[in-house]
Amino acid sequence: MPAFSNRLSGITGGGDDGWSLFYRARALKDAGEPVLELTIGEHDTRTAPDILDAMAASARGGHTGYAAVPGTRDLRELVARRLQSLANIPYGPENVLITPGGQSALFAAHSLACDHGDTALLFDPYYATYPGTIRGVGAVPRAVAARPEDGFQPREADLMDASEGAKSLLINTPNNPTGAVYSDATLEGIARVAEARDLWVISDEVYDAQVWEGTHRPFASMPGMFGRTLTVGSLSKSHAMTGSRLGWIAGSAEAIGHLINLSTHTTYGVPGYIQDAGAYALSRGPKVEAEVAAPFRRRRDMVLARLADQQAIKAIPPAGAMYVMLDIRATGLSGLEFGEMLLDEERVAIMPGESFGEAAKGHIRVALTLPDEIFAEALDRLFAFTARKLAEKAA
Repeated sequence: MPAFSNRLSGITGGGDDGWSLFYRARALKDAGEPVLELTIGEHDTRTAPDILDAMAASARGGHTGYAAVPGTRDLRELVARRLQSLANIPYGPENVLITPGGQSALFAAHSLACDHGDTALLFDPYYATYPGTIRGVGAVPRAVAARPEDGFQPREADLMDASEGAKSLLINTPNNPTGAVYSDATLEGIARVAEARDLWVISDEVYDAQVWEGTHRPFASMPGMFGRTLTVGSLSKSHAMTGSRLGWIAGSAEAIGHLINLSTHTTYGVPGYIQDAGAYALSRGPKVEAEVAAPFRRRRDMVLARLADQQAIKAIPPAGAMYVMLDIRATGLSGLEFGEMLLDEERVAIMPGESFGEAAKGHIRVALTLPDEIFAEALDRLFAFTARKLAEKAA
């Protein structure tokens, strides 16, 4: 049998990308076990009926053929307008490419920024697919630690030390998994390094509608950064459209031109009726995005209230996104050990910190994605389990 390409056979770097616990939880659910899942960022509500109505009307109206590869003009204009409204960035439709979700946009952006063998930087902790995305384009991931003691805000000096010879840097704010929203000082330090090292900056901003503290500042709005920034966004989190696979890349017109060529030879665009539904969703304005985000702010506050009543589990209060990172090192367990035992004993599934890199060891990520009453029950089980493990450790 012919050999598989090294690029794909090595895409996970020899591991499972930290998804084994998630798959085991899903297998238990499929077998009828009542598992409470706090794993992936999947809304507990589904896409709003009026968005689905717009999708159905477009499909029945005949928008089922090949759509324009860059995306429909209407949707590109709306995306550009949304980005302009966040920070007055000079985007027009020529600066936007519509993609099949944010993950596809990350792959395309790295394809533009990196040649085979190039070094691509990312901050650790990172979303679990980031290293594989980089390997998938033939580049080499190099992680730069963002430390818990710094609130997971990356240090400029660390980035400068790690960036020599690199071609790109992937940033994510609001951040998955930590919930950190990068401060102006952090972004300014990143911008200085990007300028000094001539880096492409790929800015994953899919959680820009979920900010609980502070302000989200689009990286392309930083002085001098527009021309070297590829901004990734999607409607997955802002409008609960995860299954619609509708995202975008925003950048210079020249960069978007190259990315259109890539799309022509790979995805060949996104179905027109899905784009029409996305355009309808964006046309409803930021009030709808705030309504979609509201349950995650509420559940974030539920977790913080529970944390205040005990001393064993610690957390840096997340400033954004739909997750909380919990420090469970007091139990003496790794995040993976904690997660495996929690699933076995309490039928609660989380993601271990080790799924997201070295800097997240001894942590777990809790997704704020169950209805409030069920989420409260999952928290009860998690905190009771932790108390047992602390008692066993002390015995």
